[in-house]
Parts: sequence; structure tokens; C-alpha cells
Amino acid sequence: MIQRVNDNRIDELESVMLSEGNVIDFPLVHRFTDGMYIRQIFMPKDSLITSKIHITDHPYTVSLGAAAVLIDSGDWEHIVAPYTGITRAGTRRVLYILEDCIWTTYHPIPNMKTEFNDLSDEEIESIVSDIESKILEPHVNLITGTDINKDYKNILQQEQNKKEIL
Repeated sequence: MIQRVNDNRIDELESVMLSEGNVIDFPLVHRFTDGMYIRQIFMPKDSLITSKIHITDHPYTVSLGAAAVLIDSGDWEHIVAPYTGITRAGTRRVLYILEDCIWTTYHPIPNMKTEFNDLSDEEIESIVSDIESKILEPHVNLITGTDINKDYKNILQQEQNKKEIL
């Protein structure tokens, strides 16, 4: 497992990012095969992102674009598609997207079924929520005192609700 020494600094960054109100909805695609959950995210050029913290090792691919990536106190890495890597348990990244980027993670999870791809969006979101509770490390941001991932989802939902009203 990765030893993180910069959580406070990343918490500060996340706090500033949320307080500036410049929250971007990064499109996600969820796919399933028997025994596997696959999560794809599109990140537009010039985005600054902090990653979720996974509790398991898992592979990932960057199939489009380029990103500058900082993992904890290491050096910035320049990742350019096509690229395949392994995320170590406990990894927490800061990413600056240099070119529009597609990043895909692969999570072996028992009980996943290919048929899940045919479910409704609401049913898939329920499955994904259950998966996240099993593969993500709970993390309370020390600056905000809240779970930034939940804050982010709530802000996006509020923005969607405003659009629907208009």
C-alpha cells in the first residue's frame, strides 16, 4: 500500500477547487463483464483533478490524450496515451490534463455480470454506489470536514436541478 504524506496538501487543493465553484462534470461510462467492473472517465484539456483513493491494486489504461500526474510526494509524471499502468492501493493522485484524456480502470469484483450493461441508468448507479463502498477508501477532507466525493456529487446534482428548472 502507498504511504501518503501529502494528504493535507491535497485536502487544501480540493477545498480551494470546490470553493471556487468551478466544478466540472466529467462523463463516466460504466461497463460490466462477468467478474469485472470497468469505469471510464473523460477529462477535458486544462482540467485539474484529484483522484479517488482505492483500497485495492488494479490496472488502468489511458487510451486518449495526456496528463501530468503527481502521486503523493513523488515527481510529476507525464503520461501519454496509449499507456497501461497499475494503481497501488492507497494511491491518491493530482492530475493536470494536458490533452483531452480518457482514463479507464478495471476492478475484478465477484458477482458482476455482463447483463448489468442492459440495466437502467438508475439501476447501474445503484450498483456503482455499492461497488464504490467496497473499492474506495473513505476520506474526510481535513479542511472541509466532509467527504469531497459526496460534496462533488451533491454540487453536480444541484447544478443539474437548476438546469432542469430553467
